[in-house]
Amino acid sequence: MIHAKETIENQNANHSKAFIRNDQYNFIKDQTKVLLTAQTSTNDVEVLSVLRHLAYEKVQNLFPVLTEEQKKILHPLVQIKELSEAERFLEQLQPYLIPFKSVTDQDLKKLFPKAKKLKGPNVEIINFHKTSYLGWTESSNLRYLVVELNDQLIGLQGSFTRSQKQGICRVCNRHSEVGLFVAKTKNSGNEQFIKRGNYVCQDAKVCNDNIKTLDLLAEFMCQF
Repeated sequence: MIHAKETIENQNANHSKAFIRNDQYNFIKDQTKVLLTAQTSTNDVEVLSVLRHLAYEKVQNLFPVLTEEQKKILHPLVQIKELSEAERFLEQLQPYLIPFKSVTDQDLKKLFPKAKKLKGPNVEIINFHKTSYLGWTESSNLRYLVVELNDQLIGLQGSFTRSQKQGICRVCNRHSEVGLFVAKTKNSGNEQFIKRGNYVCQDAKVCNDNIKTLDLLAEFMCQF
């Protein structure tokens, strides 16, 4: 059962300075990999400099507004040449990650009023700072999703059938072990229900580690 509590990280002073979502952090991490790969494939100093500044520009574009302090926090990206520098840079971003919105037992009851024996996700194994959505399976084939859209928590329940083959996840757009998520939704213009489905990662943690934009997650939720 999920418990209403906050971690020490949520309570510390850095929480008020947090400005990086999980998907944005994953994008930044991906850019460090791009730079490290480039470092091993070319010795052209000018080309490498251009790639670093292009990566920094892409990262800046993730944020509608950045303060001068936030720009300084992100700027070490342009200096990355070695794996140790990339790891140190990503570690220094940790205090600025925005955790997923706190979810209580009462919240879950409101989101899933028909689920009488809902257990909820195992919060002990979830890093909420590395979470873009909550996803868990109960009764072997019932998948629950909790997503924050427009500052509100949205719950979605459906059946989940694991696939024997790997595929592209509709949420993170990465190749992984997937399953077919199917949920009922009202047909437009009448009271009839229809089933809609799509393939998503079997492991929500893997999916959250792969998400580099919230656009696909929003599109996935809006189809139901």
